[in-house]
Amino acid sequence: MRRMSAAAARRTALAAQGFGRRKPAVANRRAIQDVLSRTQLLQLDSVSAVVRAHYAPVFSRIGAYDRALLDEFAWSHSARRPRRLVEYWAHEAALLPVEDWPLMRWRMAKYQHGRWASAKRVLEHSPTLSKDILDVIRAAGPSTAGEVERHLELDKPRAKDHWGWNLSDTKIVCEQLFATGELSVDKRVGFARHYDLTERVIPPEVLARQISDTDAFRELILRAATALGVATEPDLRDYYRMHRSQTEPAIAELVDAGELEPVEVTGWDKPAYLRTGAKTPRAIEGAALLCPFDPLIFFRPRTERIFDFHYRIEIYTPEPKRVHGYYVFPFLLDGALVGRVDLRAERATGRLLVPGAFAEPGHCTLETAAALKNSLREMADWLELDEVVIGAKGDLAPLL
Repeated sequence: MRRMSAAAARRTALAAQGFGRRKPAVANRRAIQDVLSRTQLLQLDSVSAVVRAHYAPVFSRIGAYDRALLDEFAWSHSARRPRRLVEYWAHEAALLPVEDWPLMRWRMAKYQHGRWASAKRVLEHSPTLSKDILDVIRAAGPSTAGEVERHLELDKPRAKDHWGWNLSDTKIVCEQLFATGELSVDKRVGFARHYDLTERVIPPEVLARQISDTDAFRELILRAATALGVATEPDLRDYYRMHRSQTEPAIAELVDAGELEPVEVTGWDKPAYLRTGAKTPRAIEGAALLCPFDPLIFFRPRTERIFDFHYRIEIYTPEPKRVHGYYVFPFLLDGALVGRVDLRAERATGRLLVPGAFAEPGHCTLETAAALKNSLREMADWLELDEVVIGAKGDLAPLL
């Protein structure tokens, strides 16, 4: 079996994700498409402390770009510029290429009887609600759950006496119909989903494509391997949130087909698989701020194994118990995670707030601070914020 050093595996993983390359002179549609061809998906998340999660990985790889271009990829369609991305439950809620939508049919079938217990309960006590919602959207066109509710005259106050999403039955069933593939997302306005019939969102030739579960598992693992470069079975499994019973046979088939090569990585405690054709550059240069949901780091065990970087999001940790802050971006510099910064975009005052800046051991240096300063200024400019305001927390703060 071929052996790889841990450093070579790290460079391979970074190159697969699009790091270490010269940023394009113009961050246009082609540059965005190149990022998507590497990451395969972009995770969605509702937190907007700095910028929505799906925008940040593109910025980390190509620099400042017009976010409206990514919106156009995902939430607009015309004969001249057809929709390129669609929402579905891939790695959690995510944007993925429209042509990959049929690869998720097995998951849609799995959710037929309710993705959540709450959905099962609603479907049982309101057995006609699904049909009613579909009828409204068929007639009214793309609609939010609230708009559907008003059409159904079900807009009633909901209990506020417990923590949680407090979803209405209509919203729960809209989400259930989205999970089963009967509804898709035509667009988002203010991050609210506007649901539409899937046949009006997915092109007919894509919608008609039937693929067996076995073939879908193999294709998804191939995409995960392309995005990861070199990976263990759990790494590959997590990328599309699959099950071991699905991934292990798929990996074996891809090894037999020559698409994956088994390798032994120094210091890794599990067998690894190298994507055939994956590049291993001699060095990775450049700096990038990584949002908590960046595909490079969203599987925390892999992040720790590759970068020796223990990272946990602390949004739901009570403030007094937070170690680094509310919404913390790891800082990538020349192929290593050398620090982390708590960030907040204060749009009303035009400021990018940095309440805390922390270095990893051995990296509390002027060089780290200078590179981080440049990256923070670049992010502020991209977000059209005038000032970068450094707080007092963390060992990098005084150097900044």
